[in-house]
Amino acid sequence: MKNKGLVITTIVFFLIVNLSHFWEGKIGIWAFPIFIYLIIIFLVLLMICLIQIVKGFKEKFSNRNRNVMIVIIAISLGLIFLKPRGIINFDRFEGEDLFIAQREGALNCMTTFKLKPNNKFKERSVCFGISEVRGNYEIKNDTIFFSNVSVTRGSEEYYKFGILKKSKYRDEKAFFRYRSGSDSIGHELWIKKNEIMN
Repeated sequence: MKNKGLVITTIVFFLIVNLSHFWEGKIGIWAFPIFIYLIIIFLVLLMICLIQIVKGFKEKFSNRNRNVMIVIIAISLGLIFLKPRGIINFDRFEGEDLFIAQREGALNCMTTFKLKPNNKFKERSVCFGISEVRGNYEIKNDTIFFSNVSVTRGSEEYYKFGILKKSKYRDEKAFFRYRSGSDSIGHELWIKKNEIMN
């Protein structure tokens, strides 16, 4: 097929975007430049698709190879536009979210913390890159203790435990994480869902 390379490029691009769940949290600071690069590829493929559609109209869509190429590119780009995080929500396969806490920081940086079944937790931070932290948790009384922590970006030490208590900024409970027993400030996240603690 003529333009076979373009079809292969489109399919590879589609797979890269749809499997981002598995790689975006591991590339850290490179996530932002890669995201820009993927937008450029999307726009280039969109332009090529529109050019091919115009050529198809001129040929009254009599060229079978061109028609197949247009369909593959149009469907791939359409699905990416409608579902930019992927057509499959892989987060669901990790189990239901029992607890969600998040906070938006300066420059729209967002941290989302989730407790999953089987004593697993996941944290995703988006700020000039994407990083993920995964590990195990154990609840004792009103405290969540973290263990077997895997940090994808940097060698920073993760929090040792977290508790629910009244927010410093809102008239409701928040989730505070602490790096040690001597940490008196903690890091506050606002609770979005709580089916695990009182």
